[in-house]
Order: sequence, then C-alpha cells, then structure tokens
Amino acid sequence: MIDANKINIFIKEGEGLTIEFKEHFTPRIDEDMVAFANTKGGAILLGVRDDRTVSGEKLTNDLKARINSVARNCNPPVQVKIKQLHNIIAIEVPGGEEKPYSCSSGYFRRLDGTTQKMTNHELRIMFQEHGTAPFEEKINKDVSWKNISKEKIRKFLKEAGISIGKVAPRDILTSLSIALDDKITNAAVLFFAENPRKFILQSQMTLIAFKGKSRVHIYDRQDVQDDLLTQFNAAVLFLMRHLNRRSEIKGVNRKDSYEIPFEALREAIANAIIHRDYSIRGTSLMVEVYDDRVEIINPGVFPGERKKDFGKISVRRNERIADLFFRMDKAERAGTGIRRMKEAMAAAELPAPRILQTGFYTIAFKRPLVTGTEAMEERLGEKLGEKLGEKLGENEIMILEIINQNKFVTIPELSKSLKVSTTAVENNIAKLKQRHLLKRIGPAKGGHWEIIND
Repeated sequence: MIDANKINIFIKEGEGLTIEFKEHFTPRIDEDMVAFANTKGGAILLGVRDDRTVSGEKLTNDLKARINSVARNCNPPVQVKIKQLHNIIAIEVPGGEEKPYSCSSGYFRRLDGTTQKMTNHELRIMFQEHGTAPFEEKINKDVSWKNISKEKIRKFLKEAGISIGKVAPRDILTSLSIALDDKITNAAVLFFAENPRKFILQSQMTLIAFKGKSRVHIYDRQDVQDDLLTQFNAAVLFLMRHLNRRSEIKGVNRKDSYEIPFEALREAIANAIIHRDYSIRGTSLMVEVYDDRVEIINPGVFPGERKKDFGKISVRRNERIADLFFRMDKAERAGTGIRRMKEAMAAAELPAPRILQTGFYTIAFKRPLVTGTEAMEERLGEKLGEKLGEKLGENEIMILEIINQNKFVTIPELSKSLKVSTTAVENNIAKLKQRHLLKRIGPAKGGHWEIIND
C-alpha cells in the first residue's frame, strides 16, 4: 500500500478513512488497528504529527516486537505489516476477514479521519450487512487511466487544500485507496472520470423547480450528468437561485441569510450523495423546489438505520465517497449530519426536516411563507442593493451569490453556471462595478473578486 516513494503524498493528503498519524507509539494504537480491520483497512504512520509535520520515529527490534504484541492481543488477532520508510514507521492493517475485531477497550471503526468506538446497535447493523463488496469498491473494468481527468483531480486537490506538485493520477488515486495499478474503482469513476455517465449510467442528479406545491408545473430544470463534486456544486447554486434571501441588522453588523439555513441544505445534499445507492439503475438523485418546501430524494434507504436512530449513529454505504467529501470539508467527519441539520433549522426557528423512507430516502425542508414586497426584499437582500429601485437582474444576483461562495471563480466558470455567454457575464460584472457592488482585487489571473458592503 505505502512505499518510500509515495510516503510524502500520504502525508500531504492528511488523515482520512485509511490513514492515521501518530507522533509516537503507544499501546492504544490497538484501537486504530481494530478500527481499520473493521472498516476498509489502512495504515498508521508513526512519527507524523496531526498537523502533517514529521517528528520522526525509528523502528528498533524492541519497538517492532511491541507493535506485533499489540496486534496479536486483538480479538481476533490483527495481521500487520511494519515498514521503516525514511524516518517514518508505517503499520499497514488490511481490512479484516473475521469481522468484528476488538481490543481491550472495545470495538472500533474508522469514520473519515477518526477512530470511533462502536455501540452494540452499530455492531449489529454493520456486520449483518458484511459480506458483499459495496458498489463504490467494485472495479470498473471498462475504465482505463486515459478516461481519468487530470483537471478534476486538480480541482479536488484544491478543494481539499492538498498541495502536491506534478504527480501522476495513478499515484493520487492509489493513495486515496480508490485505485490500484490498472484497477480503477467505481468511486474513482464517479469522482474523476472525464465522463462518469459513460461508465455508470445512473451517475446523474436532476434539479427541478415547480410552480406551486405539487409536481405539475415545472419552470426550471437542470440535469447534471457529471462527477459528484460538480453535482454537489450545481445543487448548491440551483438552491441559491430559487430560495429567498434576507439581510438582518444586529447592532452595527449586517447578516445575510437564506430562508432555509444553507448549512442544513449543503449537509443534506452531501449526505444524499454519500449515502446514495449507486447500484440502482435508471435512477437519479433529485433536488426539488416547491413554493412551500425543498425535497432531496435519494435512491436507496440509509443502510440499516431506523428512523429513530437518525442523527445518533451513522453507517455509511459509501465510505470512500464519504472520505473524499470529508477531505473537501463538504461533510461532517463525525457522522452527525442529521443532528446538525436539525440544530440549524431550530436556530432559525423552523421545523426540523421531515424524513421519509420508502424505496427511496426523502428529506424535506419547510419554506417560510412570504409574499409580495417581503418576498422581493428577501430575494434581493440588502447586500445586493439596499434600494429595491435598483432592480438588480437575475444574472447579476447570481453572479454576486456565486462570488460570495467562491471569490476565486472565473468568468468561464460563471458562464457555465449561469448558462450564458462569457460576454454576457462580463457585461453584468461591468454593471455591478458601476453600481459599486463589486470590485476586482489583483490581476485577472491569480486575483479574486470582492463584494462591496458599504
């Protein structure tokens, strides 16, 4: 799994589903050993701090014996491989074939970048379903390295804050445990294929806005047939376009917010992508906007979870996809998404999201009822022009909203998001500059946008 030539890649990528950093050896690494054995396997790197700096650790015969003793005392014993790689010790732990594994402290599993103790209920759920390889881990025999997009890998690394020089896609995806040699998994296809839908037909998301409270009159629709990060970003922008926005003055500070807390909506979108059953053919993840609610409909129920357990435990169908979203800070690492959504809605004095499980998993957010001038004020918001008479155009509003989310966005990216020409984007930006709502900081390449709040 890990060799001396690639150790720096693992360190720069940071801790995740299959990597744990330890500055020094302690007997408590048995918790990480059984966690990796109970999940997807992984490696413990001794001599690396949590902040990714290397402190160093030397493998002596005594230390090797102590590590092996810890592994043997697990139940069942955990098989490990121990290597000295430069000044770092790598302890490789394969995914176990005799699950569940335990140590003196109990049963543990790996969740994103943390080792967590398992409850009895989580044990029953996780291991009653053990045996069949998840769809995300299956090798896609139709895909080769020429089908993998270097640009999508670059965007992922930028989103994840990982600074790596010129490294082959093969090495990056291997270090993320979603490829090995010429074997590329479905998770890698869903994230990094140039055209994911060519290999996984159901790799798509449908975004629909309805006029009214029923699924009858469609006034906006977008089918996103691309990678999972593109799907996530498209869903966020779609909701930004169709939800009302308001500004509140508290003391001397102004706070802009959407009618539904966006942290809850982003969490719901990420959860749907992470937990979706990608093996169900002929399906699409749906994001639907109605006059009174927003619904996110996910093919496949959450694995093993009962409705009363939502927000208390997390058994993920797609651990690899969850790890990639965690690395990009798009999902909560502790598996507390449902609880966080409920807390965000409660803080906004809105009802908790309504959850329904049939053959699909649906989460619905109630929209506050606003009409007339109030709706227009929330739509524009004081940040986008204090006087309603300014009548900002829809594209101008969207440009400002997108920039508010990503100040480094480029004109071609804005053009693609708005589905208008680059010339139209430039004209709208010129108008925003004239109204003193937007300015450019730095050069065209390497600079960024700044929204003027004065």
